[in-house]
Amino acid sequence: MAYTAIDDPSAHFHTQLYTGNGSSGLAITNDANAGDIKPDLLWIMPRSNGDNSVVWDSSRTINKRLKTNSTAAEDSDTTALVTFETDGFDLDTTDANFNGSSRTYVAWQWLANGGTRTTNTESGNNPAGGYQANTTAGFSIVDYTGTGAAGTMAHGLGVAPGFIVIKNREAVVDWAVYHKGPGVDETDALHINNTDGLTDAATFWNDTAPTSSVFTINTNNNCNTDGETYIAYCWAPIQGYSKFGGYTGNGNADGPFIYTGFRPAWIMVKRSGSTGSWRIIDSKRNSYNGQFATLQADDNATEYTADDDFGNTDILSNGFKLRQNYSQVNATGGTYIYMAFAENPFVTSGGTPCTAR
Repeated sequence: MAYTAIDDPSAHFHTQLYTGNGSSGLAITNDANAGDIKPDLLWIMPRSNGDNSVVWDSSRTINKRLKTNSTAAEDSDTTALVTFETDGFDLDTTDANFNGSSRTYVAWQWLANGGTRTTNTESGNNPAGGYQANTTAGFSIVDYTGTGAAGTMAHGLGVAPGFIVIKNREAVVDWAVYHKGPGVDETDALHINNTDGLTDAATFWNDTAPTSSVFTINTNNNCNTDGETYIAYCWAPIQGYSKFGGYTGNGNADGPFIYTGFRPAWIMVKRSGSTGSWRIIDSKRNSYNGQFATLQADDNATEYTADDDFGNTDILSNGFKLRQNYSQVNATGGTYIYMAFAENPFVTSGGTPCTAR
């Protein structure tokens, strides 16, 4: 039985729920089991009100934000809306997207390297830029300037990523998503801002799989326009902590069970063979099976809480099981990809089966 090197995943990934107060200067203190966590990637989604799905990271300045549900270029605020703190983040805004009075929100946070980057210089067609990497948890943030020609970019993980999300910071274009899973590989791309199925085009990854040191980008303006700046979030699978795979739907309310090797804290599913939203559940909003709370990365809709959506999924000690036949997550013969991060490993580093915290 495989063990994990990460006994407490909350040291590297954390979900924080909060309620806005409509006053600038609201401090959100993380309640991670592992203690203080200062985010390097912060992703906030409103729950009770429909609004944008927004990300910040510590490689860009803190007044820069991107929307996963939009093709929009990077927003620049004259003052920071969000500041990262040692135990969470502060909201220096009354914007209802982040801090509306009595409105509810979820903040997903990943730890990279505290904003400390390794710099790469341009070499041939390989872009200039840098990365900050958390090799223990398999996560890095990569920033680079495109060359408009096929080349490679270092990611710093030491193992090949299974999931990469890229955005052109300067142009109104789709996000580009690489995923390694059944029916999806380096010949394909997806877009987290829309419901489209797979795009089969060598212009994204040059039909070249990522290696333990680099990922390849080609000429598509979603990932490599000459002189334009990009941000990439890269995740590699880590035993007992993260997994990026796929499954086939059975069209039955007694849906498929997907083994991850851990109790998931966060799961995102996308129908890859057809159109479908990027649907997200987590163990904070669904703290027990039957709460039904679902959000969508590609939309600005309020949280969906009916039992016919992805929220009707059992989160188990070693994976998750679908309990509905909704076509976007469980159509007969439908192909799906998923991304999952752990709340608890199934087996700890010492080989002991883990119990729920």
